[in-house]
Amino acid sequence: MNNQPATERSARLSVARTLDQCSVLGPGSRAVIWVQGCPLRCRGCVAAETLPFAPAEQGRPVAELVDWLAALPGIEGVTLSGGEPFAQADALVELLDQLRQRRPELSAMAYSGFRLTALRRGSPGQRALLERLDLLVDGPYVAALHADLRWRGSTNQRIHLLTQRYAKALAEPDTSAGLQLSVGLDGAVSWAGVPAVPGFRAELERRLATGGFELRQDTPDHSPQAVPPTPKGTR
Repeated sequence: MNNQPATERSARLSVARTLDQCSVLGPGSRAVIWVQGCPLRCRGCVAAETLPFAPAEQGRPVAELVDWLAALPGIEGVTLSGGEPFAQADALVELLDQLRQRRPELSAMAYSGFRLTALRRGSPGQRALLERLDLLVDGPYVAALHADLRWRGSTNQRIHLLTQRYAKALAEPDTSAGLQLSVGLDGAVSWAGVPAVPGFRAELERRLATGGFELRQDTPDHSPQAVPPTPKGTR
């Protein structure tokens, strides 16, 4: 008999960042998981800190992530971004299967730098992950093709309906869903979404730096944050 806790027996997922509620990376209010690690190097990537791969043993147990997602109120699904979700397809299949046992009503959406046709010829895990998605945004970001589009940054990227759940939503005007800014209890600023204009991140960081904010990427969840300056007389 295996007496290990479920979190120790679970597969592990290398995670860069998570967000409880997001309204700009897919339909409705969604939880988001940004995975850590991507084999692609798209020029102008807005999440360059998620590109390096991390050792698998440092990942978070899938069971722990499922517990978090299952307990979130008011969401209609989860969006998988990164990094490259399909580089960790097996763990994400396990995550979605466990989650839907507890919250079968939740939808699933993913981003990938690979084309749908390539993923359909991919590994068994990649094909299995596709089968569990309602929406896929595919293709690498191309800075020269940047455009004001819903949930994606360049015109070569496409939104694929893998089920009919969001057919009506995709019939709406194809414009940017905007950005979502979050301010933590410590005053740290982070953001989510696909910028409607090229160079957004660099300009935002420049302006925050001008205001005395410090960009940090060594936060507990590895997400980039702009931290306000330390007041004089404190440490």
